[in-house]
Amino acid sequence: MAVQRHLRRYRTGRGHAPAVGPKPPSVREVTSWITTHPEHLRDEGADKLHRPRERDAELDRLTGHVRKFAAMMTGRHGDRLEDWIADAEQDTLAPLASFAHNLRRDLDAVRNGLTLPHSSGAGEGNVNRLKMLKRQMFGRASLDLLRKRVLLAR
Repeated sequence: MAVQRHLRRYRTGRGHAPAVGPKPPSVREVTSWITTHPEHLRDEGADKLHRPRERDAELDRLTGHVRKFAAMMTGRHGDRLEDWIADAEQDTLAPLASFAHNLRRDLDAVRNGLTLPHSSGAGEGNVNRLKMLKRQMFGRASLDLLRKRVLLAR
């Protein structure tokens, strides 16, 4: 009954409906702002990320950790990995600490991946291309036609 009385004021024109504030950013937008290199982030995105970071200390710390990890990846600084893992594990952000803990499981491989110029990207790309062609051809043609498509699809 009290709710009906309260809402009746808005229906008959008495009182004011609360002012609608700006729409908060979506998780996808904030994630995009965090993972984009600060130099490549538009001023608008940087301003919009600055507000949530000011309000939420955990988001601010997470942004710092993500950006340090990204700098390690792009600059091939695998020598900084153990320090980053130690910092992340000591932070109170449980998902980040879990990620850091799991990196320790295969520390040598992760360090090499962040340091060495070798990559399995070309091989993975070819496997992905072959699987796509196989899916496209499934049930439609013979093995000979699939073989020709694989050889000519470069």
